[in-house]
Amino acid sequence: MVTAVMPTYGRIDIAFENGEGSYLFDTNGEKYLDFATGIATNSLGHCHPHLVAAVQEQAAKLWHVSNLYNIPQQQRFADRLVENSFADTVFFCNSGAEAMEGCLKVARKYHFENGEPKREEIVCATGAFHGRTLTTLSAGDSEKYREGFGPRPDGFHHVAFGNLNEMRAAMSDKTAAILVEPIQGEGGINPASSAYLQSLRDIADEFNTLLIFDEVQCGMGRSGKLFAYETANVTPDIMGLAKGIGGGFPVGAVLATEKAASGMVPGTHGSTYGGNPLAMAAANAVLDVMLEKGFLSSVVKKGTKLKDDLVSLVEKHSTVLESVRGVGLMLGIKSVGPNLELMAAFRENKLLTVVAGENVVRVLPPLNVSEEEISEAVQKIDQTCSQVSS
Repeated sequence: MVTAVMPTYGRIDIAFENGEGSYLFDTNGEKYLDFATGIATNSLGHCHPHLVAAVQEQAAKLWHVSNLYNIPQQQRFADRLVENSFADTVFFCNSGAEAMEGCLKVARKYHFENGEPKREEIVCATGAFHGRTLTTLSAGDSEKYREGFGPRPDGFHHVAFGNLNEMRAAMSDKTAAILVEPIQGEGGINPASSAYLQSLRDIADEFNTLLIFDEVQCGMGRSGKLFAYETANVTPDIMGLAKGIGGGFPVGAVLATEKAASGMVPGTHGSTYGGNPLAMAAANAVLDVMLEKGFLSSVVKKGTKLKDDLVSLVEKHSTVLESVRGVGLMLGIKSVGPNLELMAAFRENKLLTVVAGENVVRVLPPLNVSEEEISEAVQKIDQTCSQVSS
């Protein structure tokens, strides 16, 4: 008999009742150190006082009016994103998949409006994940996720992540855009090199195509910069954001240059909930914290400490851990044995992590995690590895 909640998830038999900072507490009162953060979504941990206050204040005033009207909180957040990014304009939605759908529409509409309607194809990378809608599944690189969902939306080609020769060979007069994640998340925490991203910018310009970055997981401070593209000193034409942008509240965004968004006029795109007052209260509060002096530099410092400590554990537990990868506080441990089993063993020691491709376990603490909490996580990983190898 089917369950009332459609059984699309292989759920872990834990229910959390409340959270505080880097910790979650289940219905039995057990305390867990959360280094999964809702899959890189609870960017400021749980119940951050400034975020809670902002949402509570807005909730007592107004939740939703739709985009039929001006929304001052939305205008403020858009202005701040524009001020702190490459973008000239922002569209708001509710999730990463919606954001990436929006990015694809912006790219195709740009070429249509500029007299090249045949430019509809998107060149993507192997190992990519861009969402679970039919279109974003085609942009991604997982046959497992696509299986059983009928004809695949066409117009997407995949080349090896990091391979510039394959990328250049895939370009044609039908190419609308190049789409990549500066740091692949679901694919296994694979950072693109600066040289690769810079060359993608050059190739896009050479072939009169647009460059789209998917920063749904790697954006909003996770890399140690507000946006991961900043680490490579290269800017896209279009970018998708979600996850950490709302600190756990559903918020997505499409950022674009004026040129790229030139075809997006009234009626071309929309979202009923996107950018509503409650979502914008959460997003503005998150950005308040991330733009505080020293916040992003602290992410770099703590990320370096965590990565160094994990590298030491790889050397100590070489029969359990193979390698460490990633930047900032977006890190992954490649497991020798099945990553699901290692994640479960961490959980038994009250450390929450999340698996990814290439047999990797993602380590994604809140961006405001303390050094003491990092040391606690490292101790739990050390303890777990000793237990697994014994």
